[in-house]
Amino acid sequence: MLLSALACGAVVFPGLYFSFRAVLRRLFPKWSDADVVFVSERLVSAVHGSLATAAGVIIVMSCKDVMKDNHWLVNSFTIFGAPYMTFDIFAMYLSHFHTQRAKSPTAYGHSLQTVRAFLYKDWVLVLHHVALLSVFMPITLFFRRGLGDFFIGCFFTTEFSTPFVSIGKILIQRGLDDTRLHRLNGLIVLLTFFTCRILIFPFMYWTFGRQFGIPLVKVAFHLPLHCNLGNVVILAPQVYWFILLVKKAKRLYLRQKKAKTNGEKEKNRIEDR
Repeated sequence: MLLSALACGAVVFPGLYFSFRAVLRRLFPKWSDADVVFVSERLVSAVHGSLATAAGVIIVMSCKDVMKDNHWLVNSFTIFGAPYMTFDIFAMYLSHFHTQRAKSPTAYGHSLQTVRAFLYKDWVLVLHHVALLSVFMPITLFFRRGLGDFFIGCFFTTEFSTPFVSIGKILIQRGLDDTRLHRLNGLIVLLTFFTCRILIFPFMYWTFGRQFGIPLVKVAFHLPLHCNLGNVVILAPQVYWFILLVKKAKRLYLRQKKAKTNGEKEKNRIEDR
């Protein structure tokens, strides 16, 4: 069953990527290669995020005992998603390559320097994917001893914000970052990211404490040290990314407010004449 899930993931995600590229080229012939490749990569990311969220919700709703209840989706979706994590690194590299090539068509090609530039630019996301493959996946499949499926389901639901993040990046890529749709999507990103990537941690501690009659403030003292450290390691980048999102939203708001103010001043100046 696990080999079938692995094979399925290895077919589905690259297949979706190249299908999106073909469809976008046909629908939008004036788009550049950079646009087509970037949007295709973000669409696949949105699909994976949606599937992970759905799997997580099913697992969380099915596990009444947070420690001992099991669900077949935990191992199956972990294996199914592994090819996505591997392929997405390649897809991100292609996006970087075509974006840079659009700026310098004759001077930019595939090389070790290009790979280094990509890794330098997107090292956080690459590290995130590598950590999921090298740390999260082995722990989920081999070292949990069948315990804690509920918590793995909670971690799956952290992908709920991913489709909205992808939509936002697509809108920016297409020069639509000053639209009402982008502002609305940005608000949804902040809400979903904060809820499913930050508040999910106190929720997991609260659920554990409720089952065993432990107050929330004392739950951490009843868990092994490695569990708490693992959660801190996972939570830290989420807080970092959320701060970046808030700063970006603030810059966008101030820029649009300044543009609106300048527009009103220019309108008043014209009317005065």
